[in-house]
Formats: sequence, C-alpha cells, structure tokens
Amino acid sequence: MILHAETALLPDGWAKDVRIVVEDGRIASVSPSHAPEGLAFGCLLPAPVNLHSHTFQRAMAGMTEARTAGQDSFWTWRALMYRFLERLSPEDVQAIAAQAMVEMAESGFASVCEFHYLHHPVGGGTYADPAEMTARIAAAAGETGLGLTHLPVIYEQGGVDGRPLQGGQLRFGSSPDTYAAILEGARVALSHLPDSRLGVAPHSLRAVSRETLARAAGMVPEGPVHIHIAEQVAEVTEVQAAWGMRPVDWALANLPLDQRWCMIHATQMTPSETTALARTGAVAGLCAITEANLGDGIFDSPGWLAAGGAFGVGTDSNVRISAPEELRLLEYSQRLDHKARAVMADARSTGRFLWEGALKGGAQAAGRASGRIEAGQWADLLALDTGDLRLEGFEGDALLDSFLFAGRDGLVTDLWSAGRHIVREGRHIAREATATRFRSTMRRLREAL
Repeated sequence: MILHAETALLPDGWAKDVRIVVEDGRIASVSPSHAPEGLAFGCLLPAPVNLHSHTFQRAMAGMTEARTAGQDSFWTWRALMYRFLERLSPEDVQAIAAQAMVEMAESGFASVCEFHYLHHPVGGGTYADPAEMTARIAAAAGETGLGLTHLPVIYEQGGVDGRPLQGGQLRFGSSPDTYAAILEGARVALSHLPDSRLGVAPHSLRAVSRETLARAAGMVPEGPVHIHIAEQVAEVTEVQAAWGMRPVDWALANLPLDQRWCMIHATQMTPSETTALARTGAVAGLCAITEANLGDGIFDSPGWLAAGGAFGVGTDSNVRISAPEELRLLEYSQRLDHKARAVMADARSTGRFLWEGALKGGAQAAGRASGRIEAGQWADLLALDTGDLRLEGFEGDALLDSFLFAGRDGLVTDLWSAGRHIVREGRHIAREATATRFRSTMRRLREAL
C-alpha cells in the first residue's frame, strides 16, 4: 500500500509531499518531497494509543448523572456500576466492546490498552473457559481491526484491609490459579491478532495483596504493567492508615517501577511524589474526561513535565470517546488550575506538544511500536479533513492546534491500525454491524434495569 500526504508529521517535524509505503502492517519507507502516488490525503498524522479503557462501561454512558442522597462521588458511581454489570453476559460484553472500539477508531485512536477486570459470571465462580471474557475482548478487536494491548486485571480483595469481595466485585476476583488460567487463555485469544500485546494489571493497591503486588511484574515479564494509583482522596487515606504511607510513596518504595509501568490517574500526589514517580520512567495514564466526570481531581502536569515525566491519554469509563477532546480537556484543566494558558507546551505549540506527548507515552504504555511515521513502526495513521472550514488554510502546528482546540467530531476521515484501513470517509467499516448489535444489547439491558 502506498499513501501520499500533502503534509505529514514526521519524527523531525512537518514535511510536504510525503510518500509512505506500508508492507505487512508496518511502515516500510517514508519519502518527503515525492511526486504524488497511491492514495492521496491532505494531512497524515501518527495515530495515538488509547492507553486506558474499560470498554464494558461504554454501555453506562449518560446513565449515572442523577444525584443520589448526600454528595455524589466516585464511590456512589461505583455502586451504580456494580449493579449494572450484574446484567452483562459474554455476548453483551463483546457487542459493547466492539461499539466502543469503532468509536475509538473514528475519533483517532489506532489501538487500545484494555484494562479488563470483568472476568467471571454473576455471583462469582468461573466460566468453563476462565478466559471467556478476555476472548470476547479479543474477538471485538478482531471484528473492528483496532490494535489491542490486553491487560487482564488481578483483583483479590475489597479493600486494603483484605476484606472479602462482595456483590458486583465477585465478577472481578480470581485466585492465583484462576488468574494464571486467564493469562494462558489470553495468550491463546491474542495469538490470532498479529499486532496484539499481553500485559498484566494489578487493579490498585486497595484491591491486591502486597504479596501479589510484589509478583505482578514477573507474571508477564515481557509485557506492560498498568495499575490505578492515587485516584481518590479516600483511597489515599485508606492506604496511609493501613500501611503508614501514601499510595505513590508506597509504590516507589515497594514496586519495581520502570518504563514498563503505567500509573493510571495519579491525581492525588504531593510535589515530591510527582517528581520521584516521573523519574522512574513510568508513564502517567491520564483520562481527563473520566477524571472530570467522576470528580477525581486534576493531575499535576507542570510538576510531572518538569521532572521529565512521560504521559498518555485514555478514555477509561468511555462516557465520551474522543482522542482530541481528551487532550483538550487535559490542557484546559491545567489552565483552570493554574490560571494560565498553554500550560502543556514548549517550543512546539500546545497542540503539537500534547499530540506528540500522547503518541510517545501511549506507545510506551502499550508496548507497541507506533507513534512515529518512520520505517519499522506499525502503520498507525490517521488522515484529517483539511478541507473542513475549521482546518482549511492551516499548516504545521497551527493545523494540530485547530484540530484539538477548535475542531469538531468527524475531522478524522481515514484511519489505519497496523496498516488495516478501518475508517474510510469518516466511518468505521464495521459501524453498521456493530451499531445494530449494540442497539439490541442496550435495549435489553435498559429494560432490565
């Protein structure tokens, strides 16, 4: 496959008349200043990784916004989520995941890190195949062509004190033997997806024993390790009361943190924690839309960046799936917090700084050779509608700024994931089939609520 772009963002900056040759899903060669050849586009960009998603929660979007008694919080939202998931079958999970993946691709994401903790039947126990739910996520990725880094979640206890799981949590919990079977099943399910990766995800300090936390990184030695960390004030208080240290300080002292790790949210950190965690090389997994929706707090981007920290973005609860909006809200939250503009920027414009940061951090978090238009990388690419009135006439960094800060839905006309051309003329090639199944699934779920 040969692509031609009037302008493209290459590792050393913007280039004109770029010829990109794709072979076996990877970029084989990149040639600027080349005569037009192949499929022609106005602008091609490297497409980012969605580094944190719970796809099943896409079915809850818009359903948890009513106020309950007292002050609503993450914890009241979680209680509603537990009641909802008691109705989800494996077929439902695949249908919902496929719809979420279609929407991710249409918004600009070429792959996703699925932080997957819905493993078991209602009430606990296991399916005949302990990895049944994991296989459903892999099947959804196969249907939609979206790249997948799969992260089966370890979930053992209801709190730092080791209290047993109950209610909806029973669908998450696994013994060491069951979790090992899930990992083995995941390897089989992912073997059919040529660009997939397998990692491991201890859910959080409150949900995993210290003994298991110490072993987690060795469970998939070659894969990424993701963990929720310091998302909520109540979580910080609970860990500090039980273990005598704040969550990030405890992780720094007890976990082998390095570039394999992705620390999700980290919204509750002291300045010293921020600096020390950034210097480990771990990626900060930021999900600004979900963090705002749940009232988590605001990540300390200036402190993180000053310490050389890497970051990427994810859609987490999938209440709103949009690559540009995640980056826009990330920057806007910083502006509100610091009463300044262009907080996340350097010599590059804000849009380019955000886009290239998300590309680099997302690829690292996914363990995926992507994020750069250069030979050897997976062909994760997107094309922008440069004829749209919101983008027309802009070039270089100003084009990215307009896309992120003044854009609208639908500006991504085409997207390739590992060379698979899955979005064409603004629509995912599987949209009709996935939408029909999703509508049927949602109709039945709403009737049961």
